[in-house]
Amino acid sequence: MSRFLSLEAQRLAPYTPGEQPRDQQYIKLNTNESPFPPSPKVLDALSRAEAEKLCLYSDPACGALNAAIAGRYGLSEENVISGNGSDEILAFAFRAFCGEGRGAAFADITYGFYEAQAALFGLEARRVPLREDFSLNVEDYLDFPGTVVLANPNAPTGMTVPTAAIRRLLERDPGRVVIVDEAYVDFGGESCVPLVREYGNLLVTQTMSKSRSLAGGRIGFALGAPELIEDLNRVKYSFNPYNVNRLSLLAGAAAMEDEDYFRTCCRAVRDNRAWTAAELEARGFAVLPSSANFLFAKSDRLPGGELYRSLKERGILVRWFDKDRIRDFVRITIGSREQMEALMEQIDRLSAGT
Repeated sequence: MSRFLSLEAQRLAPYTPGEQPRDQQYIKLNTNESPFPPSPKVLDALSRAEAEKLCLYSDPACGALNAAIAGRYGLSEENVISGNGSDEILAFAFRAFCGEGRGAAFADITYGFYEAQAALFGLEARRVPLREDFSLNVEDYLDFPGTVVLANPNAPTGMTVPTAAIRRLLERDPGRVVIVDEAYVDFGGESCVPLVREYGNLLVTQTMSKSRSLAGGRIGFALGAPELIEDLNRVKYSFNPYNVNRLSLLAGAAAMEDEDYFRTCCRAVRDNRAWTAAELEARGFAVLPSSANFLFAKSDRLPGGELYRSLKERGILVRWFDKDRIRDFVRITIGSREQMEALMEQIDRLSAGT
């Protein structure tokens, strides 16, 4: 670091993204991307004529995209805000709903961005341990007076919290915001979006990076009461008014409107997840129940770090977290059937010592 870095910046805990190597070709099962290309409707929307308009600013209100999202979920455009990935939306929410005297609570094993944002904004953060079986119990959050942030399904475990339990959180203290991060909900989780009309203290965030094959497009959004969305826009317009570029606005709207393609891709991921879990278990792995597009698994023979490094040497990337409680696990993104079969082949070779 330079001698100019502020003391506040020195105290940050930056999020570590998954590897994006450029040195060779890998089967990438480490960053929870989709194995499928974007919807054909997305490709049709990104014409040369639209690209030529990049000399102009994008719509700061994200009107067409917000309208497509609202229509998909049966809500009003006043219930929607779009952003440069759901990470930006989460940052807006941390800034809007946390601060002096109002901290944030999240699980000790969850998406690392929450920790990074709490540090960036200098927030008091309570890290709530998951239970012994890695489940999240809302009882542990009921009396927390600040903002509660839940990844549902959780990452990296893939496990879920029932909507009925989240209702308890919302009703226990209507004076606090509950943020439900549903980045992976389309692969089998129970969404809290229908609760948006009932609870003014619920904010649901989602992303188009996973189930809609637009990780490179950087499109996320939040759904909530109009007052909450107004709060988020207050932060947005204080930071980055033109936060979604012109081509991503078009791509996001087109992807949101192609329901058939969306359902086909999600179904394929669920099928491949079930196949992969069964194959891993047959090889002696312990696999947590997952409703996401990844599996969290540990081998009875190979420590997590060794398995990660050995697979990387063989051209397959998975994600390993060198942290307490989960050091023996690897997180495996669900790819195409061919990719998962290649993974199993390499695991078999490792087990055989070849």
